[in-house]
Amino acid sequence: MGTGKIHIVDTTLRDGSHAVSHSFTVDQAAAVAGGLDRAGIDLIEISHGDGIAGSSINYGFSKTPELDLLEAASRVVKRAKLGVLLLPGVGTIEDLKKARERGANAVRVATHVTEADIAIQHIGWAKQNGMFTAGFLMMTHMAEPEKIVEQAKIFAGAGADYINLADSSGYMTPNDVRERVRALKQNIALPVGFHSHNNLGLAVANSLAAVEEGAEYIDATCRGLGAGAGNTQIEVFCAALQRLGYETGVKCYDLMDLAEDVVEPIMQRPQVIRTDSLMLGYAGVYSSFLLHTRRASEKFGIPPRDILVELGRRRMVGGQEDMIVDVAYELSHKKQGPYGITAYHNG
Repeated sequence: MGTGKIHIVDTTLRDGSHAVSHSFTVDQAAAVAGGLDRAGIDLIEISHGDGIAGSSINYGFSKTPELDLLEAASRVVKRAKLGVLLLPGVGTIEDLKKARERGANAVRVATHVTEADIAIQHIGWAKQNGMFTAGFLMMTHMAEPEKIVEQAKIFAGAGADYINLADSSGYMTPNDVRERVRALKQNIALPVGFHSHNNLGLAVANSLAAVEEGAEYIDATCRGLGAGAGNTQIEVFCAALQRLGYETGVKCYDLMDLAEDVVEPIMQRPQVIRTDSLMLGYAGVYSSFLLHTRRASEKFGIPPRDILVELGRRRMVGGQEDMIVDVAYELSHKKQGPYGITAYHNG
């Protein structure tokens, strides 16, 4: 039996942007955000998949400017916080200011798990301007719990309202999640959140493990829509929480209807675990690399699996999407035999 409220953070209109090649329209953003608000979601995140100002040749251009999507959502959201994701170096404080002017009252500032210090100014500005603010550590499988605590303390010192841990590769198992959440709960007074990807089919299990260790903010998306094999599926996760006796304030039936009637028709393909998305979790590769890897695979004739294993071996992280083409190009030349025949090997 659960105790205490679990705050559900929906990122369909942010992480889900990866899965639809950043093609959300104003009408879609309003329909999804409005439905989430009525269903009782506490925080709705809306941005380019790589955060505000992410629309670019490196990350993929948006069909509709994110600030327009944000403004459309702000008109229909009555009770939930409306948030954006900001990656320092991709988005700036000036971009955050514009987002706030268009309706954002929350921001999650995301850095690689060892680079929290680059977010200090952004968190400080957000807090000074009345925004609910989280420090968001990405790729947390790449650091031991002690290092994560050290980095989280930087966010806490900057004024963050809570610390969010992201399994950006869908690489972790429930025990990995437990260790990291437990370390934060034992060493930092702030609430803890968790963001999962489903590349090994463990997103719901990992999110439940986080809750059992005391996490209070859990990210999820309608139909699991998100990068790689997607995120924790919100309607499934909330039903599981309800069965376990946790308070969420969420109307599960409304979420089910929203996922089926509004989000599913938007999806470009079913959110399933295919071989290439499975390899993201197996190799520990950033989930948003998936569509970029598929395109590089087609261009250079290299199986996505081979590209992803090499990216994992090189410990590539978010922001290094340009390296995907370089890796595919190198592999295409290395694997050419004496007669121009490409050979691939298991192992």
